[in-house]
Amino acid sequence: MGVNLLILGGTTEATALGAAVAAAGIAGTVSFAGRVARPKRQALPQRVGGFGGVEGLRDYLAAHDVTHVVDATHPFAAQMSSNAVAACAAESVPLIALTRAPWIEQAGDDWTHVPDIASAVAALDRPAARIMLAVGRMHLDEFAPNPQHFYLLRLVDPPSSPPPFSDHYVLVSRGPFTSDDDRALMQEHAIDLVVSKNAGGIGAYAKIEAARALHLPVIMIDRPAIPERAESYSVTEVMAWLSHDADRGV
Repeated sequence: MGVNLLILGGTTEATALGAAVAAAGIAGTVSFAGRVARPKRQALPQRVGGFGGVEGLRDYLAAHDVTHVVDATHPFAAQMSSNAVAACAAESVPLIALTRAPWIEQAGDDWTHVPDIASAVAALDRPAARIMLAVGRMHLDEFAPNPQHFYLLRLVDPPSSPPPFSDHYVLVSRGPFTSDDDRALMQEHAIDLVVSKNAGGIGAYAKIEAARALHLPVIMIDRPAIPERAESYSVTEVMAWLSHDADRGV
């Protein structure tokens, strides 16, 4: 039986993997959660929407004869990643995560680590400041308890409802971004502080480099815990993983 791959997507890594899989003539589908209105065009067929928890994903794997799963979701998509581990184990479907190496604090960085969004909200209970809030539109309402700040919001899609802040600026833009551009953006808006998830990789790292260059503090939200699984930081390694099983006729 040949490989029939399911890629849990939504990242640049997933798009790159899909292109490599299509070029290799491997059958597969890219699945999106549906949080971005206009996902990037994919080289493979795609589906949009949730699966309905672990049981729904198990049903999908069985109904579509999925032989392999690559979890290439965002490092903070903890629920989807946990569901994938459980569903693949239950259905005996091989799973690997294509993820990003987390950012590591470097000389010149001024990071305050917090474990989750709620802790980042608590850390902003302070006098008014000008903040670049780089957490994605799904979490904006959680920061409503701190309306005293100016918030610079850079989003892939326009917010579906007005942000819960009286003083804010929305920039709709899709990365990757450059360090020079992000430094200019922070200077233009006189940013005092950056709030960021530790997304890892290079596509969103420009704001961290810019904060370092401008000597700005960063509230860094650490990654959520995910059950143990095989992981790779490289499309090439994932393709080798797939080819190994294909050569064995799995």
